[in-house]
Amino acid sequence: MNWDFGPFPTFGGGPESNRIASKFDTFRMVATDEELVAKSMAGDLESFNQLVLRWERPIYALAYRVLGRDEDARDVAQETFLRAFRALPGFKGQAKFSSWLYRIALNLCRDWIRRKKRTPVVDMPEGVDIAELAAEQGPVESIEDLVARQEMSRIVAEGMKLLPEEQRTAIVLKEYHGLTFQEIAELQGCPLSTVKTRLYQGLSVLRKHLESQGMTSLNSGRAS
Repeated sequence: MNWDFGPFPTFGGGPESNRIASKFDTFRMVATDEELVAKSMAGDLESFNQLVLRWERPIYALAYRVLGRDEDARDVAQETFLRAFRALPGFKGQAKFSSWLYRIALNLCRDWIRRKKRTPVVDMPEGVDIAELAAEQGPVESIEDLVARQEMSRIVAEGMKLLPEEQRTAIVLKEYHGLTFQEIAELQGCPLSTVKTRLYQGLSVLRKHLESQGMTSLNSGRAS
């Protein structure tokens, strides 16, 4: 998925850019975030472009799951990388780059919610499988399993709208993005125990919502 970054610096095009891209063909496959960040801070735009390519899908998926609108999620993803690029000279490496990026995205999501003064709603973009945006592609599913999973995703999305923003974000970060409790606590600026409470309460609401819709559990895609 490629973003139209507008005023964002151009990271491609022309013989020189092609030469640089070729040089990074091998490096970008094995380089860590820390290595790419270091090169980016030294003025290497191609390295920052690799960070964008690596994290654009997870950041979009995070914004979509928090905000529930494709267009708004794209705007947040774009602004996240713009702000990250501008703030990169001040990045001290005290946290992982991904955590720093998540924090920028979450702050933008909170700003959007406060600015709009409304509860996010889910508006599934045509042709986009939100449930798999930040996940590895799995084995081919049968039509029956695919329909069941899509129905489960729809009902979970409805349930997520019932949650306060803090609980919804905790669930998104833990269940969809695999962050640890400690990482979530740092991102949300709260004690570890608070994160666990938010997650437990949020999942309890989701579980009750699934049961009311005839679903057996959060891990089931079939109606009981």
